[in-house]
Amino acid sequence: MKAAVYTKYGPPDVLQIKDVPTPDPGDDDVRVRVHAATVCTPDWRLRKGDPFPIRFLNGPWRPKKLQVLGMEFAGTVESVGKAVTRFAAGDEVFGSAGFKFGSHAEYICVPEVGSLTPKPRNMTFEEAAAVPFGSVSALYFIRQLNIQAGQRVLVYGASGSVGVFAVQLARHFGARVTGVCSTGNLELVKSLGADVVIDYTREDFSSAGRIYDVVFDAVGKSPASRSLRAVKRGGCYVQVGWNGFASMFADLPSTIRASVTGAVKTFGGMVRPQPGDLAYLRELVEAGRLRTVIDKHYSLNEIAEAHRHAEGGHKKGHVVVMLR
Repeated sequence: MKAAVYTKYGPPDVLQIKDVPTPDPGDDDVRVRVHAATVCTPDWRLRKGDPFPIRFLNGPWRPKKLQVLGMEFAGTVESVGKAVTRFAAGDEVFGSAGFKFGSHAEYICVPEVGSLTPKPRNMTFEEAAAVPFGSVSALYFIRQLNIQAGQRVLVYGASGSVGVFAVQLARHFGARVTGVCSTGNLELVKSLGADVVIDYTREDFSSAGRIYDVVFDAVGKSPASRSLRAVKRGGCYVQVGWNGFASMFADLPSTIRASVTGAVKTFGGMVRPQPGDLAYLRELVEAGRLRTVIDKHYSLNEIAEAHRHAEGGHKKGHVVVMLR
């Protein structure tokens, strides 16, 4: 089968299209013919191996364990292991390989029990592939926040892959949502259900005097010291990801102080998906309460360009890679 392979860390051009063995499903596995995948932040960060500590996930000097990237996918079940009961050949599915990666290939094998579920009836393969990473990440933190109807929630980076779902899910749970994005994405974020949209190129949300129950930084680019100024006492601050190790360490004093004093509850770290998350999100999609946003489509042969665009930091929603 064809796959995008990288054997050294570096810029997008280290990715090459090669013939690799087609994976065989184990007894509990499902083999999916991938129709569409995405390039999300963990993909390009692992490809770069930068910052250096991230290389210890996959070999300090060159990629050893994982040479085919890609977390999200949608496609058709091609075959199943002998113990599989939930899926059959021909089923249309979508899901996530998580940190095992592997969806930038014509076929992928994933466990039957995990982040795999029938594709939403009202979505194309391309749209469905762009759901798992951002929506599950947003749902994980929003559940921790226990958002109540009428609360004021600000989402920073509201047009990114996590942000577009954070806006919609916060609205679904009854919050009044303010989205922060760039000028070109204002109408998009409004269309997702944001009550108020702030253009960060023209206004600093933390200096405007507005106070929120929750500040949800979906891109890790707003310094914690600034974001915390806009959170009410006893409110919540969420930081998804980080903008480099330097900024992460710079944020630590502010977040630790806020947490220790009890001024603000802080949330962050690794997302831990729960069984049934993706099925729940599929129900919201089919009910018309959740949609995805696709910025650009690329073929597998254009995988380097797809990485380059995703890494640029200004994409709207998702970058999709077409494999069929």
